[in-house]
Amino acid sequence: MTHRLVVGVDIGGTKIAAARVDGQARVNAPVTLPTLAGQPFEASLDQVYRSIDRCLTADTSAIGICAPGPLNPRTGVVLNPPNLPQWRNVPLAKLVTERYSLPCRVENDANAAGLAEVLFGAARGMASVLYVTLSTGIGAGIILDGRIYHGKNGAAAEGGHVTIDWRSERICNCGTPGCVEALASGTAMAARAVLRDPALDTAERIGQAAASGDAAANAILEETCDMLSAWLGSMVSLLDPDMIVIGGGVARIGDPLFLRLRERMPKRTINQFAAHTPIVPALLAEHVGILGAAAVMMEP
Repeated sequence: MTHRLVVGVDIGGTKIAAARVDGQARVNAPVTLPTLAGQPFEASLDQVYRSIDRCLTADTSAIGICAPGPLNPRTGVVLNPPNLPQWRNVPLAKLVTERYSLPCRVENDANAAGLAEVLFGAARGMASVLYVTLSTGIGAGIILDGRIYHGKNGAAAEGGHVTIDWRSERICNCGTPGCVEALASGTAMAARAVLRDPALDTAERIGQAAASGDAAANAILEETCDMLSAWLGSMVSLLDPDMIVIGGGVARIGDPLFLRLRERMPKRTINQFAAHTPIVPALLAEHVGILGAAAVMMEP
């Protein structure tokens, strides 16, 4: 069933954001509360309940929640997210449904953001989309025929942990050498850049310096786009999506990033149509987590 007035809840490591969302993606009565992730589990769970309480109305038909993984979207169980250290095997969807007598689903935050871009944002009207968040790490969501692709165990779309150099000395936090996250995330960009110029300590500063013609920043951006293009080319070979949508802090670099990716990605795939696969910035910067959470209850 598709719900048309949903409370969307975005649980993060430091804050919880919630609001009512209607079928036109209008965000009403947004609420932000601290997560209290360092306190006992009951304290942060109570913050989730408080955020929902402040958004509920009599005509609310469902509650959607997005949270950092690992989690199981089919069972609604939050497993063991690193930035919610007290949350272990929490049956969140069941707890919320029992408390409010409303249907509830829990979804990985990158998957939810990808679905929101399809329903409300840059990929509106597209059936199959690869959503990428380039930030501290690299996340992904795969939308196939308008629905989130979860895989057999609900663990699909961990695109940041696709290896692009199995011989690399860079070991990802997941334990695998050469994941694209370890090599081309905002964190990885900054780690390489500060070796050339200590002032280039964030992706934003790298982008600004590159736009001004800084040689070191441009070299870092060139390397990063080469790696991202190789990865995206492989994703296009695998998925043949209608569109690639890229969000996250690194995406704010803008044209210096996107123009390079559009030019290079088609050269890194067997897909002869790849040059016609749009690579576009995410549209839903503000409230994307809330909209993503609501979107999981509006999925066709």
